[in-house]
Amino acid sequence: MNTPSHAIINLAILGKAQHPELNLLIVTGGILPDIPIFLFYFWAKYIARLPEATIWSKAYYDPAVQNIVALFHSIPLGAIGWLIAYYFGWQSLQILCLSMILHSLGDLPVHNDDAHRHFFPFSNYRFISPFSYWDRNHYGTIISLVEMLLVMLSSYHVFGLINSYVGKGLLILVNFVYLIMYVLFYLRSLVSRA
Repeated sequence: MNTPSHAIINLAILGKAQHPELNLLIVTGGILPDIPIFLFYFWAKYIARLPEATIWSKAYYDPAVQNIVALFHSIPLGAIGWLIAYYFGWQSLQILCLSMILHSLGDLPVHNDDAHRHFFPFSNYRFISPFSYWDRNHYGTIISLVEMLLVMLSSYHVFGLINSYVGKGLLILVNFVYLIMYVLFYLRSLVSRA
């Protein structure tokens, strides 16, 4: 799934009107697993100056990069973090860990050849889904539509949970960008079939 989708859907699932102070932790947990990927891309593109094709076909699959990505997408490590936080009564860390786990559970069914190792460090198993959130060869057009619809439905609920105008504006902006991106993605798939 796209990173903003995780934040919005997680907020719809975990957010509560009576606890708006937890919203930022939910959003942080929703995007935190992807932060190493963004940092890697920034390094590869702007510091190492690698071509786009090399970034995603070779550099991204370097074992060190994959281990860091797996660490942040690990469901067992998120569960261990949640258990420790529960034991000590740290509600904030519990929410952060739950949101990170939800992120990984959301990724699990929509990653094909770019699947993460969600059970790292206990297993190197990758669930290779027949579906992809971006690859047209693996139903990417349909999955991206479903993702966009989930984000829009979640946004309806989340809008009432957000107290700041900046947050509400960002929510509207994400929905607008998703709609434009989906239309462009769909048109491109029509052109490639012709």
